[in-house]
Amino acid sequence: MGAKGISAIRPGDVNAQVANRAARRIRDYLASHQDDEIAINAEIGEDDALVVPRQAAVMLAHVLELLADGQGVQIMPNNVMLTTQQAADAINVSRPYLIDLLERENIPYEMVGTHRRIAFADLLEYKRRDDQRRRAAADEVTAIGED
Repeated sequence: MGAKGISAIRPGDVNAQVANRAARRIRDYLASHQDDEIAINAEIGEDDALVVPRQAAVMLAHVLELLADGQGVQIMPNNVMLTTQQAADAINVSRPYLIDLLERENIPYEMVGTHRRIAFADLLEYKRRDDQRRRAAADEVTAIGED
């Protein structure tokens, strides 16, 4: 895995046709097999099937679909600590705006020396709460418009 538990594949790093074919084969397999574990017979031999959890196979299919569409993919464990720039990029805001959110205590963070670090799980929780708040505001505006 990459530095600090972040792994990335840039757009164009993968053959889109191969990714699309693999994603389609995994989706077809998942649709016809409801097991909790998936056995993958690779070039290692018929007797040595690679067994992966169903959720991992679903995620792999999704990653392959994104790659087939020419998109980059980044995987981060929930406990990875992000810089302010990485966190701002992850939720698509400016770094100064993110720092304002941190200072207003909307998102927990830790100080490492003189630098702020944000847990990815805390960033996801903030994003979830913010999305809920936005949906509620949009619903309220819609209700007012209907009156």
